Amino acid sequence: MHDIRALRADPAAFDADLARRGIEPVSAKLLAWDEERRQAQTVLQEKQGRRKALAREIGTLKRNGGDSSDLEAEGLALRAEMEALEEQVNALGRESTALLANLPNRLDATVPEGPDESANVVQHEWGTKPAFTFTPKQHFELGETLKQMDFATAAKLSGSRFVVLRGGIARLARALGQFMLDLHVTEHGYTETQVPVMVNDDAMYGTDKLPKFADQSFRTEDGRWLIPTAEVPLTASVSGDILEASALPLRMTALSQCFRSEAGAAGRDVRGMLRQHQFEKVEMVSVTTPEESDAEHERMTRCAEKVLEKLNIPYRRVLLCAGDTGFGAAKTFDLEAWLPGQDAWREISSCSNTRDFQARRMNARYRPQAGAAPAFVHTLNGSGLAVGRTLIAVMENYQNEDGSVTVPDVLRPYMGGIEKIS
Repeated sequence: MHDIRALRADPAAFDADLARRGIEPVSAKLLAWDEERRQAQTVLQEKQGRRKALAREIGTLKRNGGDSSDLEAEGLALRAEMEALEEQVNALGRESTALLANLPNRLDATVPEGPDESANVVQHEWGTKPAFTFTPKQHFELGETLKQMDFATAAKLSGSRFVVLRGGIARLARALGQFMLDLHVTEHGYTETQVPVMVNDDAMYGTDKLPKFADQSFRTEDGRWLIPTAEVPLTASVSGDILEASALPLRMTALSQCFRSEAGAAGRDVRGMLRQHQFEKVEMVSVTTPEESDAEHERMTRCAEKVLEKLNIPYRRVLLCAGDTGFGAAKTFDLEAWLPGQDAWREISSCSNTRDFQARRMNARYRPQAGAAPAFVHTLNGSGLAVGRTLIAVMENYQNEDGSVTVPDVLRPYMGGIEKIS
């Protein structure tokens, strides 16, 4: 999760990076535990050496008919001391690991300062906002009027923050997912992957979702987790591996159901599909070398932007500030789509470079060259895109005064030629 050697080399820089996220200094505590553990480990090794020597001396005495009782008593005392030292070493290791596991990734130097989303920096905008001769409606108003977006039935079945889609809108959602997958596979070079939507603790921990976000995820009675995004199984698929440099970059994409028990701030976006406990998303994951990860981050973000450009949805790219960057990310670009019904920009994709943060947690490495020592890979993840939010953007940008929704040109082959949902 964090390189303890880098912390030892420059604890002030480590604390300064955490301070950018509003976290109090921890290096002094970590280094004190580290030093105490190392000293105890040294003493333990010395006692292990003495005990081996005692075993040899006792063996010699017994073969020669001598009295070894004093040496055996010393050996028993050493064993008790070693057990205490082993527990001390293990306890200090557990404390350090528990603290480190809850510390976020170190931020890239280019991430702007700021406490929250108000300090995010717009990088560029694309597209022209549609000009309506009528007051545009929000997606749920359109969907409910068409009787193809049913929140009441979903609430009866599952509670709040679920939806039942029907008819043309259900087909439009399916078309969006298929279109995105095809684009990423045929034009962007990602490998289509079908993944489990239930994973174990190791997969969640390795992708930095545990222990930090346990309360935001659904867990089954047998101890598995419903994935919050396909990032988890895609990234964790290389856990414990040593990859050849020639195999990198690995680029994988998946369309999956996603589940989040915490669907956002209480009282925010209660109406509609923006914040759901269950939703579909096309995920992109890259595994690459440290030298290529920045370029891969830009490439991945452009792949997500291409989806919006082909759909002709106005969007803007935003560089997240220190206070708004996610726990596992060193740097994140958000893409925000224009929603005319809300008269606002809303996040539709998030593309993050986690550097070696996840790789350290799941021990994912590569061999830079034949015979070289393994090094940690860099992992990246991005939405390409969130299907439900893209559905919202299409409905609001392509709405007509009579409440119908025009189907974007690129989706019509997936819709059997249907040009309008009414």
